[in-house]
Amino acid sequence: MPDRLNGKVAIVTGAGSQGAGLGNGKATAILFAREGAKVLCVDRELDRAEETVAQIATEGGIASAFVADVTRRADCEAMVRAAAERYGRLDVLHNNVGITALQPIREVSEDAWDRQMAVNVKSVLLTTQAAIPHLEAGGGGSIINVSSTSGLRYGGSALTAYAASKAGVIGLTISAAGQLGEKRIRVNCIAPGLVWTPMAASAAGEAGRERRRHGGVIPDEGTGWDVAWAAVYLASDESRWVTGQVLVVDAGLTITTRDSGIG
Repeated sequence: MPDRLNGKVAIVTGAGSQGAGLGNGKATAILFAREGAKVLCVDRELDRAEETVAQIATEGGIASAFVADVTRRADCEAMVRAAAERYGRLDVLHNNVGITALQPIREVSEDAWDRQMAVNVKSVLLTTQAAIPHLEAGGGGSIINVSSTSGLRYGGSALTAYAASKAGVIGLTISAAGQLGEKRIRVNCIAPGLVWTPMAASAAGEAGRERRRHGGVIPDEGTGWDVAWAAVYLASDESRWVTGQVLVVDAGLTITTRDSGIG
């Protein structure tokens, strides 16, 4: 069904890809625009955001770039103001920013822990706080947070701080959903599995790509498009009665006892 997001205004954080290929945020921004939304593409790197905007423009969509560090309250508030000023309202906040690090529990430093908690969890809190007044003013809306299957299960890799932060995103999602439901603000979470993205490529390399492809029960490689289609559903009015949920997009990884050894 075309135009599932027609008339909506969406913010996508982490809307650029860190290298060649298609990240989850970039794919989501593109699909949101294809489905009729006006999209504010937010990234710390202007060129990454502008690349996504340019692709949307070639398809006839409406989008613009915005630079923000979403670990900073002032940047989050400026980001939300920009969406409202440019497009008149705010309906959807998609929190896609995240970083990872492979560190065994005995070796995690305080700095590494604090950095991952700031980028992966604190950012979700700050963007949500900034967006609430605008979503309320529009009669409700959708907040979509990107977690990970690492927040649900141990996959064989020492993603200590990352796993803890992604579990934190799930807890924050559930708490926010409970508190904001009365205002018709839905808050849900997507937990991607072993999706192949530029970030995954930088961590796993081509040698790990085939192992990742067979991590779930469906022997096909996941891409940013798979995560983005889940986001389209949660952003649309089709999910008007859905909140506080974790939508797992993982080819069945979390239903297996298989040890992928790769996250």
